[in-house]
Amino acid sequence: MQKNKQVIFEDLGLLDYKTCWDHQEILFNKTVAIKTENRNNNTRIPTPNYLLFVEHPHVYTLGKSGDEKNLLINELQLQNKEATFHKINRGGDITYHGPGQLVGYPILDLDNFFTDIHKYLRLLEETIILTLAEYGIKGERSKGETGVWLDAKDPAKARKICAFGVRCSRWVTMHGWGFNVNSDLNYFNNIIPCGIQNKAVTSLNKELGVKEVNMNEVKEKLKKYFSVLFECNIVETSNVFNS
Repeated sequence: MQKNKQVIFEDLGLLDYKTCWDHQEILFNKTVAIKTENRNNNTRIPTPNYLLFVEHPHVYTLGKSGDEKNLLINELQLQNKEATFHKINRGGDITYHGPGQLVGYPILDLDNFFTDIHKYLRLLEETIILTLAEYGIKGERSKGETGVWLDAKDPAKARKICAFGVRCSRWVTMHGWGFNVNSDLNYFNNIIPCGIQNKAVTSLNKELGVKEVNMNEVKEKLKKYFSVLFECNIVETSNVFNS
């Protein structure tokens, strides 16, 4: 069967975490259902691929292997910070999402690309690294720690600018990355990010020493490098929540 290298792109703007999670699940389950039908009925229906961009209101999410002790505030303090908390079905530990952070959720059938989850994660990291390079910032990998870091080899300076947590079942992916573009970094003080102690977080605007980076510009750079690295054609579509 010919592989589908078309990726449907949705920019969801600012959207509640649970609403977006439900939307991901619908797209994920749709793709898995097509794969199941193809296998059971020996059909060749192409499976779709999606790339969602979104910003969330303040929220902390805990992955399947995470420790709830890495959330350092209680329910009342969450309410006071106008933040929510969700236990979710991705890998990884705890992370924060909020306005100014560009979250990317690729929902890909890796059978359309390559069946290698490690390669998948490395290409997602490379998408961020190449985007950072356009701003004169050297993004790096830290051995044994998924994500994109600055000064990764210097424990005194190492700081994470993009966290990753994915789910993959039947070679269909969901969840993805949280790229701190214009994030309020104070919210990270309420967690042990990704369960990694004594390492700082940073954001693109902080590193550039500016009040705000143009988010639409960042989105275009990310889409460009994503399409190059995954050798795919990104097709724009309207925000389903504004229709």
